[in-house]
Amino acid sequence: MAESVALDPVDLHILRLLQNDARTTYRDLAAEVGVAPSTCLDRVARLRRSGVITGHRLALDPARLGRGLQALLMVQVRPHRRELIGPFVERIRALPESLALFHLTGPDDYLVHVAVSDMADLQRLVLDEFTSQREVARVETRLIFQQWECGPLLPPAPARQATRGEGC
Repeated sequence: MAESVALDPVDLHILRLLQNDARTTYRDLAAEVGVAPSTCLDRVARLRRSGVITGHRLALDPARLGRGLQALLMVQVRPHRRELIGPFVERIRALPESLALFHLTGPDDYLVHVAVSDMADLQRLVLDEFTSQREVARVETRLIFQQWECGPLLPPAPARQATRGEGC
């Protein structure tokens, strides 16, 4: 597990703003957080070097790309062995329909977020790319009606010390 990085309120403000719009200029970012542009540039560079900022991503609307139906596929792989897992993960990640892939605990081994054009395309994907694979024991499908973005992601607030008479 990666070590957490100490962040001050200016760092947190920068992260909050960049998560809302990663295209914000350093000048605008600096003005918003109340520091000089050079200081802002240094702080963002430090956040990148420390691994807090791992990249910038372009958000696309799957429906505008002809993939208006999204689903979550719960996949059970048997046997769940390392030599099968690597190729399975790479095959699923390479599918143009795959948006995200999660390795899970519990009865399902993987959760795959997919975007397809319609129900026939979803059926084709499940039958041709999942259940046709020998290691795939089961696929359960859940359609997504609506999705919301959440965030911004910030570190947990410091635990408040219980004073006398508070808490359990």
